[in-house]
Amino acid sequence: MSENQPAVDTAATRKLGEAREKIMSQLSQVIVGQQHVIEELLISMFSRGHCLLEGVPGLAKTLMISTLARTLDLQFNRIQFTPDLMP
Repeated sequence: MSENQPAVDTAATRKLGEAREKIMSQLSQVIVGQQHVIEELLISMFSRGHCLLEGVPGLAKTLMISTLARTLDLQFNRIQFTPDLMP
């Protein structure tokens, strides 16, 4: 391995993969047909980033996030933002 490449922690990588599988399994029991969105949401979360979910009503955006929060024992808050609420 060259000096420019960081060492890979295989145990941590394996643990992260196992956590991802468990979370995906839990979310898939509630959310159907949104695997790509769930995958991107988890990438955002694991990389300590932010994620903005946009879409028409009825795509289970709120249900997806509330289920993720419940799965990870996190707090859930929803922010309603529509063009009619803008100043």
